[in-house]
Amino acid sequence: MKPVKVGVLGLGTVGGGTVNVLKRNAEEIARRAGREILVSRASARHLTQQRICDTQGMSLTVDPFEIVNDPDIDVVVELIGGYDLAKQLVLTAIANGKHVVTANKALIALHGNEIFAAASKKGVMVMFEAAVAGGIPIIKAIREGLSGNRIKWLAGIINGTGNFILTEMRDKGRDFADVLAEAQALGYAEADPTFDVEGIDAGHKLTILASIAFGIPLRFDKVFTEGITQITRADVEYAEELGYRIKHLGVARNTEQGVELRVHPTLIPKRRLIANVDGVMNAVLVCGDAVGPTLYYGAGAGAEPTASAVVADLVDVVRAMTSDPENRVPHLAFQANAIVDTPVLSADDIKTAYYLRLTAEDKPGVLADVSRILAAHQISIEALIQKEPLAGESSVPIIMLTQQTLEKEMNAAIAEIETLATVTGKVARIRLETLG
Repeated sequence: MKPVKVGVLGLGTVGGGTVNVLKRNAEEIARRAGREILVSRASARHLTQQRICDTQGMSLTVDPFEIVNDPDIDVVVELIGGYDLAKQLVLTAIANGKHVVTANKALIALHGNEIFAAASKKGVMVMFEAAVAGGIPIIKAIREGLSGNRIKWLAGIINGTGNFILTEMRDKGRDFADVLAEAQALGYAEADPTFDVEGIDAGHKLTILASIAFGIPLRFDKVFTEGITQITRADVEYAEELGYRIKHLGVARNTEQGVELRVHPTLIPKRRLIANVDGVMNAVLVCGDAVGPTLYYGAGAGAEPTASAVVADLVDVVRAMTSDPENRVPHLAFQANAIVDTPVLSADDIKTAYYLRLTAEDKPGVLADVSRILAAHQISIEALIQKEPLAGESSVPIIMLTQQTLEKEMNAAIAEIETLATVTGKVARIRLETLG
């Protein structure tokens, strides 16, 4: 059979890695796919710069629209990132009857509903394994491997930059700003790290995971996000003392009231495997009603780990190119007419346990006042640490773990606690998940 011709949009880190894997493992890939997969064209911003891949035998262009409009190209691999241009290119490729593979989580999270509808109408596939957790085949695991399960919940460390920062803070007792500067120097974080440290990147990925887990539309606008910029070295140390680790977690849970979609710093018991995922590595914990909890771990970024997922999608596309479109695996795991727009809960209606840290005057009755406020909002204290004041200091840190309660009750309780004359400053609050 004649080779499947591929056009790659973008020859940066992931694009170069994809070309390298396709060339190095060409024979093995062809054996798995049933046909040779050949990168015949690629686009790049600059044609003369040095690259990590061998472009011999490929036609290069600075205009990606030449590739999506080329009748000889069978599959377009979109690796340029961003929103507007990527969306335009993908929709043009689909309109031209081409299959698409992308690693663009923002594109799928924000415009996936429109893109998949266009692809279904045209009878082509859009594959996006590399959009979440790099080389970890988490999309395929949920969409196919766990298709016999009703997914109850999932929780993931799905941003390596944030995980690296929290790991360094814990292991070396460093401050957030110091570790962030190192992450930027190492290339783990961008010059503007907002997407990573504020949870936006993880929110894009959680949107995709929740959709394929629960059969709901992609709803990034409903994801609650909270960053890690306010996590202090003291919080990390107190969490360890209480038997927990702090991770920047994406959590999706299917409840009778609706779906929870949230990204925030989270205390996790140290005994959980996911609590021991360190550095820039990613991990996703998925709980199905039949299989129970399953953990998927690996590199969440990098040239060849991400390329591994891109190439796997290419193999799936080639395998399915001759099959009846109606019998392909649905883009979002569920048949299009079975997607249910289940309500997404607001943050106020989420129920979880909490870590609280406050600074209070070292005098009788302070703890009683705080306990009274919590009790008035039906919030029970699970554990408590009160440190001795430092020499010359009149205030002490008080650390509490609570039992599960509604977020709106905790918000109200914190607001009251902060009005106490004996409490100084803001109450630090971190959510807690046992992941049991």
